Amino acid sequence: MLPFARRATAARSVRLLRAFGHEQSEPAVFYSALADDTAAMVAGVVPESLRGAAVLDVGGGPGFFADAFTARGADYLAVEPDAGEMSAAGIDHRTTVRARGQRLPFRSGSVDVCFSSNVAEHTPDPWAMADEMVRVTRSGGTVILSYTLWWGPFGGHEMGLTHYAGGHRAARWYTRRHGRLPKNLYGVSLFPITAAAGLRWAHSTSAADLVAAFPRYLPRWAWPVVHVPGVREVAATNLVLVLRVR
Repeated sequence: MLPFARRATAARSVRLLRAFGHEQSEPAVFYSALADDTAAMVAGVVPESLRGAAVLDVGGGPGFFADAFTARGADYLAVEPDAGEMSAAGIDHRTTVRARGQRLPFRSGSVDVCFSSNVAEHTPDPWAMADEMVRVTRSGGTVILSYTLWWGPFGGHEMGLTHYAGGHRAARWYTRRHGRLPKNLYGVSLFPITAAAGLRWAHSTSAADLVAAFPRYLPRWAWPVVHVPGVREVAATNLVLVLRVR
């Protein structure tokens, strides 16, 4: 069992759910809580300590994750393609490189840990990004891919549950209601992604072995839902894939 499993309690799930309520109104509250939880999760799935480890964050966003990882002694570096996203919180980006996840500007086997948090659903070719994450990670290193499932209750992001009526329709409803396009626009910056597709990719890649797959925000007792086709697409909400590079 992964050490992280001990942290996956119902109390943690409640704390994160409360933090999600601040995503739009107080993003610093939400992303700071998510960054701390992400660093704890990564520390709980890698076999070695993060102290001194070269950690690459694919899709680092506005920079909240940097402090959480450096506090654990990691040599943190992020990749982010969107300059607007990088500057959204006014955080210093000395450890961020502007680049796309599908074309990481690093040599093969150059990092110890490569992770991506809630980014795969925002790219039209998430498995090309996943392949790149494996490529840049050294043999014996760890790749962690975490993403929001489209058919789960958070799949529509700020559009709420209206995404069940279809992504394009949900975007039109959001625009009509708020007078602006959603930040996560279906077909442009938000794409339908499933647990089945992620597990299929993880089992098919020849460069890494799947170590674990679990629902990120659910308590440990609910983790078996990942093994139930169909049900996992809704109930898991967010899938974490942990792979060890060969």
